[in-house]
Amino acid sequence: MKLSVLDQSVAVEGRGQDHALRDTLDLAIHTEALGYHRFWVSEHHGLPTIVGSAPEILMAAIAARTSRIRVGSAGVMLPHYAALKVAEQFRVLDALAPGRIDLGVGRAPGSDGRTARALNPNSAGAADDFPNQVQALQAWTRGEVLGGIHAHPEPPSGSGFERVPELWMLGSSDYGAQLAAHLGLPYAFAYFFMDGQGVEQALALYRELYQPSDRHPKPHATICVWALVAGTDAEAQHHALSRDRWRLDRQLGRLGPLRWPGQIAAQGFTDAETAQLAPMRRRAFVGTAAKVGAQLRALAAELQLDELVVNTWACDVGVRRRSYELLAHEFGEAA
Repeated sequence: MKLSVLDQSVAVEGRGQDHALRDTLDLAIHTEALGYHRFWVSEHHGLPTIVGSAPEILMAAIAARTSRIRVGSAGVMLPHYAALKVAEQFRVLDALAPGRIDLGVGRAPGSDGRTARALNPNSAGAADDFPNQVQALQAWTRGEVLGGIHAHPEPPSGSGFERVPELWMLGSSDYGAQLAAHLGLPYAFAYFFMDGQGVEQALALYRELYQPSDRHPKPHATICVWALVAGTDAEAQHHALSRDRWRLDRQLGRLGPLRWPGQIAAQGFTDAETAQLAPMRRRAFVGTAAKVGAQLRALAAELQLDELVVNTWACDVGVRRRSYELLAHEFGEAA
């Protein structure tokens, strides 16, 4: 079982948003030393909780500070941009970190409609062109000529797939699964978005419809889960309060930085909120390394996966680092 990381550069109450980005860099170095396989960063806009708005820039900084771990986007929200510009950015990244770059793309805006229009004034209907954009991106990142245009820098002559950014399709619905299958791309399902709802059908469609490609003759899928591990169940549940509170507030349109668990515990939850949280908590991966490890192994076996991508939120940077350490040791990843 390979373990990878998705980090979203989450803002924390009482700390500047710039700290969130520097924490992401530190976590990349830390998880590389622990033996994690990939380190992915997300793209969100107009959201005061998740402040990683430019994954390609953050990836460059991470690649410069690491030497082995694969570095990727999860993902670039392609309808905001021209495919050629994205291809050029990732060809530059590949030149700086040869053979370590993953290019995850998604169709969702990663923002509200107003922000999406500010990013791309022609955003209306842009998502409809997503399949064409992905195909253009495939061609240009591979060093092919499309419409008489090259994406520079071109890969070294005869370098093969090892010097081409690996293109991934990201999604949380059947649409992305089917498109990934049609184009012969790896597929990552955002399990943590909806606590896994729809994952079985999406992966089944992906595998059933998969069209082999030169780089990926067989389907290759993973999922991204949210997990928090600590020395005891009680400690893990305490630190998970920050995400619990955020999920409740988000449903009411109250968006902001992650709040500290001590504050939340002192304030408590209403009976209605406790009832609302109950099913979320039953599906959560929170607890000791042995408990969470067993849950994740069972899920991976059920979904026939040999890689999991783990996303962890915690106000305390040390708690988050320790969570990844404990999980790495549980899966035998620690170097």
